[in-house]
Amino acid sequence: MSLLQGNLPVDSVNQVQQQAVQLATQQENLNLIQLLMKGGWIMIPIVLLFFLGLVIFIERYLTIRRASKSDSGLMAQIKSNVLTGKLDAAIAVCRSSNSALARMLQKGLTRVGRPIKDIEGSIENAGKLEVSRLEKNINILGIIAGIAPMLGFVGTIFGVIQIFRDVEVAGGIDIGSVSGGLYVKMIASASGLTIGILAYIGYHILNMMVERLILKMETEAVEFIDLLDEPGA
Repeated sequence: MSLLQGNLPVDSVNQVQQQAVQLATQQENLNLIQLLMKGGWIMIPIVLLFFLGLVIFIERYLTIRRASKSDSGLMAQIKSNVLTGKLDAAIAVCRSSNSALARMLQKGLTRVGRPIKDIEGSIENAGKLEVSRLEKNINILGIIAGIAPMLGFVGTIFGVIQIFRDVEVAGGIDIGSVSGGLYVKMIASASGLTIGILAYIGYHILNMMVERLILKMETEAVEFIDLLDEPGA
């Protein structure tokens, strides 16, 4: 009986400690949200820029991935049809593939019979059009990477102005309120810098993906021109 009585206080203490930890965790999460909200009105455009950049990155990433999908049998089928004089079949292969590379080669196939320079020019123009489609809205990420940190600094500056105005109205300096106010207002700068860094990284990731796709398209275009320039083609 005495053992049971001795264990009860220990169990109660453990329960209290667990409840305290859970309460502290919930309070910490709540404080984080509250701190972000206390960044001021400037947090509204900063958050909007974050969601805009996120949507653009996801949409462009998926678009570029679809455009650069690997079709190992595309060139082999085109080469086989061109060498046997079946241009319509080669064009049909390109249409069924529906990739950036296929659309570019299709433009060249429709010019077969003309001088090689004309075919090269049509392929090059089609390639430029495909690249411009792939790069659509990517520059907006670069703009976000530059604007977001500046908005954060603007929010901090307005916060400092407000703090000194409050000091002037109060007629004295309260170190606690000044340091606390600066702490809150720096949230805007931290948020702006974070979003700017993420947008900068996303911008360069997408550009690298486009550059790899351009290299692949150029390589395949050269192979296609060499195919048409072969004797008997």
